[in-house]
Amino acid sequence: MALLEVRNLKKYFPVKKGILSRTVGDVKAVDGVSFSLERGETLGLVGESGCGKTTVGRAILRLIEPTEGEVVFNGQDLLRLDKEEMRRVRASFQIIFQDPFSSLDPRMTVEQIIGESIRNHTERSRGEIRERVAYMMNRVGLHPEQMSRYPHEFSGGQRQRIGIARALALNPLVIVCDEPVSALDVSIQAQVMNLLAQLQEEMNLSYIFIAHDLSVVEHISDRVAVMYLGRIVELAGDQELYENPLHPYTRALLSAVPVPDPEVRKERIILEGDVPSPLSPPPGCGFHTRCAYRKEICMEERPAFRDAGSGHWVACHMK
Repeated sequence: MALLEVRNLKKYFPVKKGILSRTVGDVKAVDGVSFSLERGETLGLVGESGCGKTTVGRAILRLIEPTEGEVVFNGQDLLRLDKEEMRRVRASFQIIFQDPFSSLDPRMTVEQIIGESIRNHTERSRGEIRERVAYMMNRVGLHPEQMSRYPHEFSGGQRQRIGIARALALNPLVIVCDEPVSALDVSIQAQVMNLLAQLQEEMNLSYIFIAHDLSVVEHISDRVAVMYLGRIVELAGDQELYENPLHPYTRALLSAVPVPDPEVRKERIILEGDVPSPLSPPPGCGFHTRCAYRKEICMEERPAFRDAGSGHWVACHMK
């Protein structure tokens, strides 16, 4: 049995209009997402901006309340838990935010930032909390002597390490990594990625790694799910997805990944038009308005998300 199972997850944001603030529609940010996560596995969640990948991560953690669906952790549906029950389970789920600048309270010291969750979820003494903070700072490559400093005294890469230490403080089982390296320099990105991989191996962590950079996802993920307009359109093992992409959208994304060799020429797939509005998604396949291979059935019927063989799932009428 999988550690985490997400079934038909949906998150709609109501659009209100007029003096009476009547609901006139819904922004379908997440529209029926399903996947599983095994212990010690990394699932990459990729797609262009606005596809709903960050909303999926936050809905799983109930940082925003889902509209519909199930999030089953160790046989327990998290969406049916009350506030106190969810508080007890929340120690097993943590998140690393994208922006290492705005995600840390500038008025709190590093000791207070990392130790906050320990104080809230355990009965440890002040000395024990301080000892745990020092240990976690060591684990992520920071000096414990710096725990009395404030976030503005650290570089971007160091701030993200503080965020990682905060996420690991309670020994969680699942961590949502919400584009944790996108705001960092390339050289620092590699260091943080290596740190995450090392910590996963040592602590048997499971990651949901959200990103828009497919080259970053390739190096850390065991499986990769590609999202478009609130839905997963392709899901496969990392090597299978990169070597044999089935969905036209996935192929277009992969064609945009730069190759570090000036002698190699790649065929670039340029998509037509803009991403449709999630307020009024097109009928049938959501990608048909930009797809060069569309048929009449694509404009009328939503493709089923089916197994194309060897655990390679795709939602496309042409496959």
